[in-house]
Amino acid sequence: MAGVSPDLRPDPRTRVIFLGPPGAGKGTQAARLAGHLRVPRISTGDMLRDAIAQGTRLGRQVAPLIEKGGLVPDELLFGIIQERILMPDCAGGYILDGFPRTLRQAEGFETMKGGDRPAELGVFDVEVPRDELLRRLSGRRWCPRCQATYHVYNNPPRNDSLCDRDGASLIQREDDKETAVARRLAEYAERTAPLIDYYRSRSRFFGIDGCRPVDSVFGDLARILEEVR
Repeated sequence: MAGVSPDLRPDPRTRVIFLGPPGAGKGTQAARLAGHLRVPRISTGDMLRDAIAQGTRLGRQVAPLIEKGGLVPDELLFGIIQERILMPDCAGGYILDGFPRTLRQAEGFETMKGGDRPAELGVFDVEVPRDELLRRLSGRRWCPRCQATYHVYNNPPRNDSLCDRDGASLIQREDDKETAVARRLAEYAERTAPLIDYYRSRSRFFGIDGCRPVDSVFGDLARILEEVR
């Protein structure tokens, strides 16, 4: 991409948090930015879904909660994140996607080894209008066998309602149905939106317009990080 270095090297200050409501596209951008910066993307959602798919003890604990759109206990998340950020591949930095989601989680993160330098964080808040979020979220479909995700408008399967990878019937998760989506957005406004003020005063904070093509959003993210590094 023009104006963006293809070879940014990781350093211990490459610590990025993505904020934004469900459906804002922060997971897509976090994954792309992680590849660009050569640092790991740490997604609590992916970690928990993998545990469910593998039938681990953790997966059995959280599966009923996630299926109903419930919240995973903070103590469990703290343990998962602390263990992950101390792994060798995080020595050069990391990108957090999906954590923290509450003020308590943000405060807990600062007490972790490797998470106690808030002034060095780059925090991106991906902003998308509510109507667009409803369209994006209610169109999601999910493969219960391999965990692949699709979207009826933006990323439909080749064969209607069947997974491209294994042919399993796709489902709409309970938390992606319209009534559940409205509830999730309300919960975000109550629980996570306060983090905007928290990090605005403590870190390098940037609001990002997420209602644009993926490449345009990514271009802004990469440009901002180049400027502040």
